[in-house]
Formats: sequence, structure tokens, C-alpha cells
Amino acid sequence: MNRSVLISGASHGIGAAAAIEFAKNGYDVGINGNKNPKAAEEVAKECMKYGVKAEIFIGDVGKHDVCKKIMEDFIGCFGRIDVLVNNAGGALNIPGGPNGEFKDMPMEYWDEQIALNLSSAAYLSRYASEDMINKGIKGSIINISSIHSRVTWVHRRMLPYSAGKSGLNMLTKALGVELIRYGINVNGIAPGLIFTKIADRYNEEELKSFSRKIPYGNGGTVDDIVPMIMFLADKEKSKFIVGQTIFIDGGQSVDGSIESMNFEF
Repeated sequence: MNRSVLISGASHGIGAAAAIEFAKNGYDVGINGNKNPKAAEEVAKECMKYGVKAEIFIGDVGKHDVCKKIMEDFIGCFGRIDVLVNNAGGALNIPGGPNGEFKDMPMEYWDEQIALNLSSAAYLSRYASEDMINKGIKGSIINISSIHSRVTWVHRRMLPYSAGKSGLNMLTKALGVELIRYGINVNGIAPGLIFTKIADRYNEEELKSFSRKIPYGNGGTVDDIVPMIMFLADKEKSKFIVGQTIFIDGGQSVDGSIESMNFEF
């Protein structure tokens, strides 16, 4: 039986690239998507080229009942879960007012952002860890956070996103300490600017402005993130790493001389 991995938000970007890399390494892959089933189907087709099983699990992981059903279906399909990658997340400018300020924010937007960027990881981890413990599986849970868990993006008005991802880092710490007694490693990755399809929302000048704030001199790609996901999924290589969130951001979050993401265009 192949090892199996479930990846939330795997229809594009980092999640899709990770799904394909896991398939290359012989994992059966569960691909969660929500708003773009066709894209999820394309990722599944790519995974199956490597002779593994790939199944799609459509649903909003910001809802705990959906997460429970996804995990039940995943385990019913693959028999077990070895690796969970909590990759689902995202943000837009705060809606509600002309400047997207917190004082104008609809509270429903706060709830949606916390559900997507924090609660989804808690829900899926809850059900995945239960199955791992019951079956004696020394698995891995990998949470995809963000540079915005350390530095906020004032002029993009993404306060709820920052709060959710910061909470995800603490979930990683606390859950990592709790689950290591069962041989389950929980760690996280916090990417900086990564050039994926999501970056298409920005024009060339904006992307240049972003890049000037990064000590490395440019944004990264999924190839800068996926190897770390695979490393953390490898129990032999990463067994002594517990509850850590690893920032992969070209040095942006550690350079105190830069005003990070707080800049105008």
C-alpha cells in the first residue's frame, strides 16, 4: 500500500505543485479544491501519470462538517492518512468601505477569513490525527502559513488574514508538542512572495515594488517551497523538528531595515 497525502487547496499554486511532487515520490494523493473543480481534475490527471491513485475531494474546508466528510471519504478511499498538508488559505482587501479599513469591515468577512486560514487546519488536523493515533501511524501534518503571520500588509488591508495565519503558527507549535508523543510531527512553512497564478492579480510595477523589499532581490516560486514540504513529510529526515514554522521569504521577514510590506504603490 502506498503512503497517502491529503492536500487542502490543491487545485493551483503551491498545493498543486506539492500534489504532483508527492505523486512523483509514490504517494497516493487526495486533492481538495472548492471553487475550481476543473483545475483540481487537471492536477489529479497529472498525478496519475506517475502510477498512483489521485482522488478529488471538493468542499469548503472552512466548515468543520465538510472537513469531517472529506477525511472520512479520504480514509475510505486510501485506507489511512500518512501526511496532511493544510494549504488552503487566501485573502482579498477588506470589503465594506472605500479604503478597506477594519472599522468598515463586515464581521462576516472576519469569520470567513479565520475559518479559511486557521480553522480549516484545525478541523482537518483534528480528524487526521485521530485516525493516525488509532492506527499507530507516525504521520506528518504540515501547515502552510505566510510571511503575513509575522509582518502585516497595512496598505493592502489584510488584517484578518494576518491574524489567521499568526494563529496558525501557534496552532503548529501547540499541536506539535501535543502530537509528538504519538510520533506525529507537526510543522509549518511560511512563504513570502511566491509567483503563482494568484500573483497575476498584480501588475508589473506592483511586482517590482514587492521585489525591491526582499533582500534576496526577487520573489520565489513553488520550487522554493515544495522541497521543504517534502522534507517535512520525510519522517527520517525531519523527525527532530517539532512545532516549527519555517519562513521561506528571501529574507524579507528578518530584515529590520526594511519596512516590510507597509508600502504604497
